[in-house]
Amino acid sequence: MRILGGVLLAAGLALAGCATAPLPTCPAGQERLRTAQLFFGRNIGDKPGVSDAAFRKFVDDELTPRFPDGLTILDGGGQWRGPENQLIREASKVVLIVLPKTKDAGQRVDTVRAAYKTRFQQDAVLLITQASCVSF
Repeated sequence: MRILGGVLLAAGLALAGCATAPLPTCPAGQERLRTAQLFFGRNIGDKPGVSDAAFRKFVDDELTPRFPDGLTILDGGGQWRGPENQLIREASKVVLIVLPKTKDAGQRVDTVRAAYKTRFQQDAVLLITQASCVSF
């Protein structure tokens, strides 16, 4: 996960210019909101380690209390080149959240990311936020 952290940081920096883009004009029936995508690596060190049960407990303890209106969890997989140019692959969980219109939504996301890094000895949790047109 340490190497993934560097790759994810680079991807995050590449997308950072989008962070201040104005919200789009939405079609009738849709609302302008921000969405967040969080990418949680499941390896601990260089070995698989975060089980489905452990991730579910993390969701119950950290995500659900902070985002009780709902979220979506997807299975994912990523890959990157390690320091010796070897290809490294890792299973992941991708969490999609329509952020609430509150001043502390960003802080809640940051708290979740910090909790995951601490609980599962991770170097990074990739975060992508973007302006979105949303309807339910």
